[in-house]
Amino acid sequence: MRTGRVAAVALAVLVAGCANTVSGTAVRPATIAPVDVPLLDESHVAEVLLPISELNGIVGTTRLAVTSDLEEMTDHSGDVSDPACLGAIYGAEEPVYADSGWTMVRDQVARDPGEDNQHWVEQTAVLYPSETEAQRFFDTSRTMWEGCARVDLTVDDGVVHSVWDMASVIEDGPLLTQMSVQRDADGWGCQHALSVVSNLTVEAWACAFTLTDEAATIATEMAANAAEAAR
Repeated sequence: MRTGRVAAVALAVLVAGCANTVSGTAVRPATIAPVDVPLLDESHVAEVLLPISELNGIVGTTRLAVTSDLEEMTDHSGDVSDPACLGAIYGAEEPVYADSGWTMVRDQVARDPGEDNQHWVEQTAVLYPSETEAQRFFDTSRTMWEGCARVDLTVDDGVVHSVWDMASVIEDGPLLTQMSVQRDADGWGCQHALSVVSNLTVEAWACAFTLTDEAATIATEMAANAAEAAR
C-alpha cells in the first residue's frame, strides 16, 4: 500500500530543524517547455520518472529511497475536510482523475529513511488517449487548486491531525505550482507541481523544512523526459 502524504504529515511533527544543504543539480528553467511532442504510449511512461540520484540532487539530500511504486490510483477522499480539494493535497487519486479518460498511471514515493526524514518526494505520470484530454485535466486542476486555501487532514478516527494552509496558484506556461505549509510543524511544507506534455500529465510533490522550486524542477525534468521518450 502506498506511503502517502499522511505519512509525511505524521512524521513531520516528530522532527525539527532544517534540511542539510547539499549541492544541487543543474536543471532546465521551468519556462522551457517541450513543444511539438508526438503522442506517447504506455511503453514511454516508465521513462518519465526521475531516478533517485537526480531526485537527491534536486531536493538537496543523498538519502532518498523509494518506499512506494504503483501503477494504480488510490483514494484518500475520506481523509480531507473538503473532498473538492483532494487533488490539491494528494497525488494519484482515483476520484480526481475519474472522469479524465486516463489510461495508465505510474506513481512513485521516495523519502529519507527512518522516522526523522526531512525530505519526501512523489512523482506521478498519467497517460491519456489524446492531448485534449491531458490539457483538460491540467485546466480543471488549475481551477480546483485555486479554490483551496486550507485543508484539514484526518487519519482513520476522523480527528483532525493536521491543518494545511495553501498559497496562491502560480501558472508558468504549461506548469502549475502551489505551496502548502502544515500548521504547528516547525515549517514543514510542500510544493506541488503539475505540467502537461502531449497526451501526458506529470505531477510532483516535494516536502521539506526548506523549499524553493523543487517540485517545479522535478515536473519540468519529467516533462523533458517524456518529450525525449516520445521522439
